[in-house]
Amino acid sequence: MFSIWLLCYLTLGTIPVFTVSGGGNQLSPENSLIWGPGLSADVVLPARYFYVQALDTEGQRFTFSPGANTFQVKITAPDEQFTRIGVQILDRKDGSFIVRYRMYASYKNLKIEIKVEDKHVAKSPYILKGPVYHENCDCPREDSTAWLEDMSCPQAIPQIQRDLAHFPTVDPDKIAKEIPQRFGQRQSLCHYTIKDNKVYIRTHGEHVGFRIFMDAILLSLTRKVKMPDVEFFVNLGDWPLEKKKSTQNLHPIFSWCGSTESKDIVMPTYDLTDSVLETMGRVSLDMMSVQANTGPPWEDKNTTAIWRGRDSRKERLELVKLSRKYPDIIDAAFTNFFFFKHDESLYGPIVKHISFFDFFKYKYQINIDGTVAAYRLPYLLAGNSVVLKQDSFYYEHFYNELQPWKHYIPFKNDLSDLLEKLQWAKDHDEEARNIAKSGQEFARNNLMGDHVFCYYFKLFQEYANLQVSEPKIRDGMEKVEQPDDDLFPCICHRKKAKDEL
Repeated sequence: MFSIWLLCYLTLGTIPVFTVSGGGNQLSPENSLIWGPGLSADVVLPARYFYVQALDTEGQRFTFSPGANTFQVKITAPDEQFTRIGVQILDRKDGSFIVRYRMYASYKNLKIEIKVEDKHVAKSPYILKGPVYHENCDCPREDSTAWLEDMSCPQAIPQIQRDLAHFPTVDPDKIAKEIPQRFGQRQSLCHYTIKDNKVYIRTHGEHVGFRIFMDAILLSLTRKVKMPDVEFFVNLGDWPLEKKKSTQNLHPIFSWCGSTESKDIVMPTYDLTDSVLETMGRVSLDMMSVQANTGPPWEDKNTTAIWRGRDSRKERLELVKLSRKYPDIIDAAFTNFFFFKHDESLYGPIVKHISFFDFFKYKYQINIDGTVAAYRLPYLLAGNSVVLKQDSFYYEHFYNELQPWKHYIPFKNDLSDLLEKLQWAKDHDEEARNIAKSGQEFARNNLMGDHVFCYYFKLFQEYANLQVSEPKIRDGMEKVEQPDDDLFPCICHRKKAKDEL
């Protein structure tokens, strides 16, 4: 694993380095590349990040690690006595690095220095002229168009357009009455209104604990940008609610998982959302950490296919039985039994959990549905193993942009061709490796924290445009308060300027 350095002093201890070379050529600090959203003061993320790509003296990229401690990174606030920032350098083992940092206070300016030995890399030092706000600072941009541009959000997101096409208009007054009547007794729902950039909620149903994930992303968004006034319902359960063949009027329901048999409006899963908000916090598995823990090189990986999980779908039972029949081809086992009877003679013993990063010791990753879509797919794609994905009518917010045989190897829902597909991968090792690489590039380019924030904002923005009546703070709603436990509260220059008008 990696270490976190909490930088509480103006000067940091340096990270040891050594001279490296690739292809007979020495690493060149001047030629090496640095880019990414973490070099912009205006891109506020729970953990900001940027990339470093090692190049040699001839301008050629390193395609392997020049050494985990090659680069030194120092981040300071020149105008402050103390700099409270946690920094991690993540070696992606392909000649590139992610440098991520989590700020625990806001600063007037930041200075980011990246060096090899005593030489600055690329255009280092980088000066972020602020204010540079930390995640907990409640200081939203009034101009959402400027925020979208700073975040490099896409003009349109196809999945959002597909989901909202079912709802030409949305009447908040109508859905506020009809959705609780239709779903509120049997399902767990959150009824949200965002008004004047404040979040209000009323819950329906018994099991509403998962509202914490939705509360958190909405509060985070409203700290960063002025959200449109919008009123909507979130399904806290696993299964999509609005059936495609429903005889009743269609109702817009936001869910973490979609299906080809439903018309729910899909959001990034609570798991992916939480990993973004808690990066460098209480979670260890996120889309950045996984890129630094992808196991041995392709040629050194175990050639057995790997799977671990619980018994949340019949096909998982079949997978484990297949593994017991062909243990040299598939290593699949249950870590827990909950839905079905545990027959050890059929399914073997329950095994201990393994670290997610240990999955990448294996060349072939099996992704198979649980109660709904298996929410591990973003992390599996980000590794450097090839994913074999079960055909399914469930999907996450990004599945429809994936292409079989480009980003993953598909196999039939009933697993009838899984052994055949595994044999194909073994017989076509270079093609399988290229599929793994394409899947990894997709994850890197579409599933990072800034992409998740863009998706949420664009979704609520486009949904708000469909409303034909004014969103309201309804009877029974309570305000969802911003956290008040920030050790180093910020002063928002936008609010200060507004107050002085």
